[in-house]
Amino acid sequence: MQKKMPAISKQVIKKIIKKYVKAKITDDGAEAIAALLEKKAKEISKYAVKSAASEKRNRIIKKDISSYVLKEGD
Repeated sequence: MQKKMPAISKQVIKKIIKKYVKAKITDDGAEAIAALLEKKAKEISKYAVKSAASEKRNRIIKKDISSYVLKEGD
């Protein structure tokens, strides 16, 4: 059975790590970060959908994402 690949590519993660941390990362390390980011994005998206719905909107806006950050304190 193949493992599910995260929607965020390893190459994108490697570029981010190289740019901001000035370090190299293995493929497995990049996949792990991508999986964590995808999980967090899913969590934020669910919150944003609820936030938009509470204001009777069908579209997520920046405020919905920002309110998650304030709620979670991240």
